[in-house]
Amino acid sequence: MSDTLNKINETKRDEISALKKRFSQAELEDQARQAEAPRGFVTALQKASRNGYGLIAELKKASPSKGLIRADFNPPALAKAYEDGGASCLSVLTDKTYFSGDNSYLAAAKAATSLPALRKDFMLDPIQIIESRALGADCILLIMASLSPSQAKEIEDTAFEYGMDVLIEVHDARELEAACALKSPLMGINNRNLKTMEISLEVGKAMLPLLPSDRIAVAESGLFKAADLAEMAEAGARCFLIGESLMRADDVSRATADILANPVTT
Repeated sequence: MSDTLNKINETKRDEISALKKRFSQAELEDQARQAEAPRGFVTALQKASRNGYGLIAELKKASPSKGLIRADFNPPALAKAYEDGGASCLSVLTDKTYFSGDNSYLAAAKAATSLPALRKDFMLDPIQIIESRALGADCILLIMASLSPSQAKEIEDTAFEYGMDVLIEVHDARELEAACALKSPLMGINNRNLKTMEISLEVGKAMLPLLPSDRIAVAESGLFKAADLAEMAEAGARCFLIGESLMRADDVSRATADILANPVTT
């Protein structure tokens, strides 16, 4: 099966080259300094997960594995529905080629809510982190499968320099070991193999107990119902990133509230 992640990263490198031709680093740094101060992403998840679940609700129009997910894609309305349903944070896809995202969706979603937002994209170069802050991102995604340890550290350091939080994403024990050398407390366990796009909740159940106690676990992918969250919670997660199942709902606010109802107590 083709390596989807490598294909995405090849495209992303071309986009990074184009970004560097379009803007100087100094121009992006100036835009980043003028952006609204970051909303606390980690803080919001910590607060919500003390007694319930912390939910990162994702705005995702399409994906490489599922194609079009939601035709009537209105980022401000969907973001507000997520907030009304009890989400703690937003995740906004900005990748155009593979996820039908757009940079403008991030600002539009944030303007409609008071929630902090993750820029969900494939980060390979510090210039993207500066651009993310200029776009208003409060958190960026760091995918360990795409980065060497030194690259991951450089990207994390840049995000911290601009006051952003970092969601570190891992899929196996090797990536987790490398991730633990980083500083961010936010650790996403992706049940999806980004090379094959296959999903198994067994990944999360095996990986979650391996997380150090000072990290905040975020279960990602394959979460479609409250029972799935309960299964992950019993393995150690109190925070979740959910996109497709909520994006397909007729009533997004109700679906959000329903999946957060009756959290497992620990």
